[in-house]
Amino acid sequence: MYAPIYPVKNPSDEERHEILRNSLEAAGRPEDYECIIKHLSPPEDITNIVAAGEMHGVKIGIIGGGVAGMAAAYELRKLGADITILEASDDRIGGRVYTYYFDRNKKYYAEFGAYRIPVSHETTWHYINLFNLRTTSLTSPTRNNFLYVHNTRLRTSDSIEQYLYPKYELSPQERATPWDELMDYAFEYQIRQLTPEVRAEMLQILPSYSSEYLPFLTKNLRQYLEDLGFSQGAISLLSGTNPLTGSYLNLSYNEVINEDYTFDYRNIYSIDGGNVNLPMAFYQSFQEKKPSQYRNQPASLLGTVCFQSGRYVTGIYQSAYRDKIVVRYRCKEEVRDFVDIFDYVICALPFSSLREVEIKPFFSNQKMQAIFEYNYLDAMKTAFLCNRRFWERKTDYGNIFGGISFTDLPIQSIFYPVDHVHMPENQLTSPEDPGVLLASYNLYLDAVRLGNLDPLRRYQVIRENVEEVHGLPRGFLNSIVEATKTVHWNAEPNFRGAFASAIPSQKIRFNFCMLQPEFNNRVFFAGEHLSTKHGWLQGALYTGKAAANQLATSFLSNGSSL
Repeated sequence: MYAPIYPVKNPSDEERHEILRNSLEAAGRPEDYECIIKHLSPPEDITNIVAAGEMHGVKIGIIGGGVAGMAAAYELRKLGADITILEASDDRIGGRVYTYYFDRNKKYYAEFGAYRIPVSHETTWHYINLFNLRTTSLTSPTRNNFLYVHNTRLRTSDSIEQYLYPKYELSPQERATPWDELMDYAFEYQIRQLTPEVRAEMLQILPSYSSEYLPFLTKNLRQYLEDLGFSQGAISLLSGTNPLTGSYLNLSYNEVINEDYTFDYRNIYSIDGGNVNLPMAFYQSFQEKKPSQYRNQPASLLGTVCFQSGRYVTGIYQSAYRDKIVVRYRCKEEVRDFVDIFDYVICALPFSSLREVEIKPFFSNQKMQAIFEYNYLDAMKTAFLCNRRFWERKTDYGNIFGGISFTDLPIQSIFYPVDHVHMPENQLTSPEDPGVLLASYNLYLDAVRLGNLDPLRRYQVIRENVEEVHGLPRGFLNSIVEATKTVHWNAEPNFRGAFASAIPSQKIRFNFCMLQPEFNNRVFFAGEHLSTKHGWLQGALYTGKAAANQLATSFLSNGSSL
């Protein structure tokens, strides 16, 4: 991707809401608008719970410096607390927001973590607007990408019924049904069968759920499609034409339907210059005595935030002394452990990482079981820095500006940059310009398989898959690809998984207890795994703000005593 150098107008809240209303109207459920806005909006401002500056002298530790931990620190600073963020990474900021720059000028970059920002994700837009960040639409005005499925190359405008139906063992009824209708029946139609009140439960974490919603939670995607009468051939066709959804076949049906409910893959944006600019905005605000974002709050009432990178937490303990929380951590450059004592702690670690932390005494049994077994999905991305944009050439293998190509090959999907789409008319662009191609974005088993290949072999497979999808001769990209970068999230030492994604019944069994504080309401939790929006900035930011509010409420109930 290329960082635009021209001003881009962010959509206003009114424009975003109008886009959402139009999408809901087209889907036949306009009544969902209020529920979606309500449940995706940020929690109330923390100063409505505790007055600004009231927590002066209170020492708060935040374990994990991703955007969930940063959002919590940003909010708690309003109350005057002294906050320390312990972050394991020492080479970058952002956690699973990971923008990689191929050049010093940050002109060419790729997103290896959180990438897309839907118009409906109110909490994400709250912070984008707060920090005055600029965004670019990722929506391409034309759909000319490839489908390469069952050794058959199509453009997305070609007929799946004509070219792909004969390749699969479909039932007579399926063969007689247009593809769009089959997909609507698999997802949107099922949403519409619920009342608006029940649909709203998709965006809530509750002690129990309605009987109408339970089948979405207790069956995996494959089981639900089978119950709807889909043949195995139709399920295979779905997996091929949309392999990212196909990677969810063993996951809770709710994981897929939740994203359709709020149109998470339509009308999407990214932050100009890289999504890492959001965590960097948090970080920079921590360095200032009076950040402009706090507006009318006097600097004397603000707390402090100390961001300590390279601090790998190894233990969380409840002290016998006045409910203090002891955190043990290790510094990269040191062989010994260090200890700090806090009045309160927010743990913003993924449970996949928290699993390795010593916890004494144990948290509640359900919380410990969730740490042990809550499901995380693997993901891998590989980006190519290309010396020319072969995909934009007006040829049989190109004429693509933005969007995604899908394939049943191991790479699963190819993402194309949109910067040339949004260039001003008076600014010339050329397919001979360099550009960054996200050559492979795969989930689940294909991420494991490709991710564990020798790097040279992995590059060869990905390059050949891209050539195959585009109908290019073998070796065509050898002279075009100047540099590559791969991030395999299962192998990232501080994460060991891309994002949480529940298997059947896990939302029922664990999500409510995962949100509950521990150690006499002194340890709280944040992160996308605790949200209804797994894998999205929305989930991380919302839970960070919510955890800060939980902590403030506990402080108030304790009579402000320490």
